[in-house]
Amino acid sequence: MGKSATRRALADNEAQAVLRSLRISPQKLNLVAGLIRGKKVSQALAELEFSRKRIAGDVRKCLQSAVANAENNHNLDVDDLVVAQAFVGRGLVMKRFHARARGRGSRILKPFSNLTVVVREVRPETSKD
Repeated sequence: MGKSATRRALADNEAQAVLRSLRISPQKLNLVAGLIRGKKVSQALAELEFSRKRIAGDVRKCLQSAVANAENNHNLDVDDLVVAQAFVGRGLVMKRFHARARGRGSRILKPFSNLTVVVREVRPETSKD
């Protein structure tokens, strides 16, 4: 007798992609994630394409992965997808040593982040004229 399958955490009209161990601080990554929250996928991809932030390319890949998951795994229409959530979590922090004057040392923190992007299919409202 096997274990019963766990229920899906997302709704039927949602799909997600998770990107782990990004070498950037969560605060900086959250600035880029804020650019795409609540926007249509096509507009979000365009904004990430022309963003000057270094991490925007990785966020774009994660968004494209979420769109591919929605299309291939959940049979959602790509044209109706909206970025429902884009949230950032802390990862591990590498601690390094930097030699300073008079025999002292200071600590350098090199943080990692995790990014989760959830896309939702939103049907356009049809106007009744």
